[in-house]
Amino acid sequence: MKTMTIRDVRQHWPVAEHALETEREIIITRDGKPVARLLPVDAEEAPATQFDPGELNRWREETFGKGTTIDSMTRLLQDREERKLI
Repeated sequence: MKTMTIRDVRQHWPVAEHALETEREIIITRDGKPVARLLPVDAEEAPATQFDPGELNRWREETFGKGTTIDSMTRLLQDREERKLI
């Protein structure tokens, strides 16, 4: 079991990442006291997901109805008009 300070992990991440390949865990300390454990993740347990615009559109239609668009710029401009000073 390896021990590293928060500063060491932040400033020397490649060292910590390399240590995780051989160590079961790394104890992270602050002021000499343990505050966290850094554990390796099995790639099969946590599959990486990518953003799917099609899935977002399906969710948007299910949630807000078909043909609904979310236009944040229009709402922003309306809000600015409402708050104009005299």
